[in-house]
This record gives sequence, C-alpha cells and structure tokens, in this order.
Amino acid sequence: MDNKGKKVRLAIIKGDGVGPDVVDAAITVLDAVKQKHKLDIEYVNTEAGLGCVEKYGTNLPDSTLETLKDTTCLLKGPTTTPEGATSLRSANVKIRQTLNLYADVRPCKTLPNVPSIKDNVDLVIVRENTEGMYAGYDFAIGEDAAIGVRVITRKACDRISRYAFELARKRKKHVTLVHKGNVLKVSDGLFKEVFYNVAKEYPDVKADDAHADAITQWLIKQPEFYDVIVTENLFGDIISDEAAMIVGGIGTGPSANVGDDYAMFEPIHGSVPKYTGMDKVNPIGTILSVGMMLDWLGFKDAAESVSKAVASVLEEGKTLTYDLGGTAKCSEVGKAVAGRIA
Repeated sequence: MDNKGKKVRLAIIKGDGVGPDVVDAAITVLDAVKQKHKLDIEYVNTEAGLGCVEKYGTNLPDSTLETLKDTTCLLKGPTTTPEGATSLRSANVKIRQTLNLYADVRPCKTLPNVPSIKDNVDLVIVRENTEGMYAGYDFAIGEDAAIGVRVITRKACDRISRYAFELARKRKKHVTLVHKGNVLKVSDGLFKEVFYNVAKEYPDVKADDAHADAITQWLIKQPEFYDVIVTENLFGDIISDEAAMIVGGIGTGPSANVGDDYAMFEPIHGSVPKYTGMDKVNPIGTILSVGMMLDWLGFKDAAESVSKAVASVLEEGKTLTYDLGGTAKCSEVGKAVAGRIA
C-alpha cells in the first residue's frame, strides 16, 4: 500500500565533478514522479565534497550534518575524496558513520539493451558500512611504516547479517557471506561465526559462504547463482564495482545507505572530474537510486514507475549516453525517463 500522505523533507547534496549533472537529471525524474503520484516531497539543498573545502575548511560542514538530521533522507551525488596522508577523510564515510547508515545496499540486475555477461543476473550486495578498514584507524609509524586497523565487531556483524537475511526472504531466499577467514582468522572468523548463528533463525533461507578472492571469479562465471551477498566494508566496495560491470557498468549502478532511522541514496560511481559540467555521463544509477529511495519511503507505486520508465527508455535505445553506445546527454536521459512517467 502506497504511503502517499507522508510528508518528506529530502536533503540534496549535488557533490563534485559530475554530481550536479546526475543529480539534476534525477530530480527531473523525481519532479515527474511527484506530480504523477501526488507526493509531498520538499527539497532541502545542502553541501558536501571537495567544493566545500575553500569555503568551510572541511568537506562536510557541521551545518550540513545538522541539516541532514532535520530531514527524512538524503539524495547525494558523488563527492571527490583527495588522497594523501594529511588529506581530509571521505565525506561519504563520515556521513555513513555519523548517521549510522550501516547497510550499503547495491543491486546488480540485468537491464534492457545494456550489455551483460548473462541475461538473468539479479543479485544484491549488502556491504557493512561503518567499520572494517574504513573505520579510520590508519596512521604512520615513524617515517618508514604505516598501520591500518581493521575493525570487526559482533554487533555490526549481527545487524548486517540480519539485514541480509531479511532482504533475502523477500527475494530468492539465498544469502552468501564473503570473507577471508582462512587468512584473517580472528576478524573474519568472528563475522563467519555470527553469520551462521543468525542463519539458524532463518531456516527458510539458504546460507553459504565464499572467500573474497574466489567470489571475484564466480561472479563472472555464474552471477545468476547469487541472490544476496553480505560482506564487510572493503570487500563490499571492491566486489560491488565488479558486479556492476557484469551488467553493463557502474553508470547504471544505484545504491542505498540504510540505517534504522535514516538513509542516503546515491550512484555507486565517483565524481569523474574530467567530465565536470559536460552533461555527458550516465544518470541511470542516480535515477534508479531515486527509485530505491521511493521504495524505502513506502511509495511503492512511485518506485515501480521509476524502474519501469528506466527500462522503457533503455529498451527503446534512442536516448543512451556514450558508455552505452549512444550520444545522448545526461540531461536528455533524465528528460526521457521523466517523459515516460508523465
């Protein structure tokens, strides 16, 4: 049942590089959805990313975090994360940790008219989002050594495993844990122990596991075998990009960063600075992220209209960006999808 009477305050961060282009295209689609389904969604613009540093001295101002805490959810474009030992931490990581968005949900599904290794891929990677190698304990030991600490806790393993099993119950009832317990015997050993303990509470869901290196080959050979894949932060970051390429590329990859009370929706690709302001890149990943957002909000009919409109535009094949063999601009794709909804 659609929750149409719900009042939503949607935070919007356009981000860096191609972020404004893909977010603007997605908002064009969301405007059409709002009108078609009579949704009460207010846009609240705020800032984060490399473009904020000169103005605020940080890539994630305190005022932005306060804005996020006063909104229902966040639609975010990609932000640039500089490299180097003294550079700022990722704005994305800080948002995830501050708002406890512990589940990074990344669907990987065959789309019409988009090249895919197999024509029946439909899996979801559920990545633990708050700890692992991204916990922030990365430091130098003198001038010639450095240490990065990988954090794995029972609490985080338990809640991400439960999230994966609950999701699998709504899908094909199969969860695969990805780990490296043969080498990381204590930390991944803990994750594996907790995973199989949680599995006992879901006897209707098949549970198995695979090593992180092995899964990279099996995803290519038999992606149709998998349903929900759950893993820790770094492994999830890596294999979700591989999974996206299996079904045509990261330009079409959406994601949801979900906590108990808040969620952030964004494409899985980066900011691609060389294409800044060129209206060139593929906005489908961002548009599908809007669909995930609508579903999370309880607007089921509206969410379905987005996925159907995207599929219709892709299937027709007249409005495709360069990565899919077309010549359309980013904004043109947004208008085409919005047109199908309207």
